[in-house]
Amino acid sequence: MKLSSFNLKKPGTNIRLPCRIVPVLALLLTACSALPSPRVANTHFYLLDAGPVASASHAKSDKVLAISMTSGEPGFDTPQMAYIRQAHELEYFANHQWADTPARMLKPLLVQALESDFRAVVQAPGGIPAEIRLDTDLIRLQQDFSTKPGRVQLTLRAQLINVKDKKVIAIKLFDESENTPSDDAYGGVIAANLALGRILNKLVVFCLDATAHQ
Repeated sequence: MKLSSFNLKKPGTNIRLPCRIVPVLALLLTACSALPSPRVANTHFYLLDAGPVASASHAKSDKVLAISMTSGEPGFDTPQMAYIRQAHELEYFANHQWADTPARMLKPLLVQALESDFRAVVQAPGGIPAEIRLDTDLIRLQQDFSTKPGRVQLTLRAQLINVKDKKVIAIKLFDESENTPSDDAYGGVIAANLALGRILNKLVVFCLDATAHQ
């Protein structure tokens, strides 16, 4: 068999392709480069932002209140947005999440809600001495698709501590549900912020009542 299409050389040297093959290879490479790249779904990020809290009707406290970082229960101490479709099974949206963990986003909102009702509100730990400390724990923040309409469930535990003697002054569990305007992640964000606004209003009253006689 006569090999006239290739110029065979010694090992280690280049092999020259026939002229008619080169344009075909160039055409194939051009076609491959023109293929669209796989579409990557964009991730949407959302904020907890309950808006301004109504001023409490109680007299302003003369205490200095320290607010510690909110802790999150397992399953909710993550930026992922949680939802359920059946009892006991927690799932997360694939392309939608909080801008930070909800627990971390809660702390500045707590400061904002309480700072006008106390002599001063500081963050703990910190160098400024305080008489009362507020500890909070995010128990649950999930969107429930098992009901019609869907709803968001938000549960927060609050505990007030006398800093001087390290005794618990009061403990309260705040639990709110809010129907979602739409069965998607953004509908859950709107409902979560409405529920959080009610909890913050109740939390202000709780803190003022509990510290009134301290």
